[in-house]
Amino acid sequence: MADVHTPEKRSYNMSRIRSANTKPEERMRKALFAAGFRYRKNDRRYPGSPDIVLPKYRTAIFINGCFWHGHTGCRYFVWPESNGDFWREKISRNMERDRQNCAALRAQGWNVIVVWECELKKALFGSTVSRVIQTIKEESA
Repeated sequence: MADVHTPEKRSYNMSRIRSANTKPEERMRKALFAAGFRYRKNDRRYPGSPDIVLPKYRTAIFINGCFWHGHTGCRYFVWPESNGDFWREKISRNMERDRQNCAALRAQGWNVIVVWECELKKALFGSTVSRVIQTIKEESA
């Protein structure tokens, strides 16, 4: 399927995508704060600069965008057809870097939780937050 935008418009749209403080991250942070958790945001002292760091619970949370991090089996992730080699390499590198960062954090004794963007949509938001809170409490006990 051909792109519905001109190359200039597509370039502009892509340049506006943020890497930190995205809407899914903000929603998860607000829910955790309301549940009584205190955290650090995008702490660069840790591998991968986790989106949410809970030092008291030694837990790092990554909020991954389904497209940018290659959420396999997700309806929001499709390999782009145009410039396919570039995108396969880029997204594959992201996926490998994610694996390395999670492994490095676990080796340092941290619990790692990965939450996908699609899990933070309205229909699943409540159950996802409950699962994250449950995991935090179980792994820190």
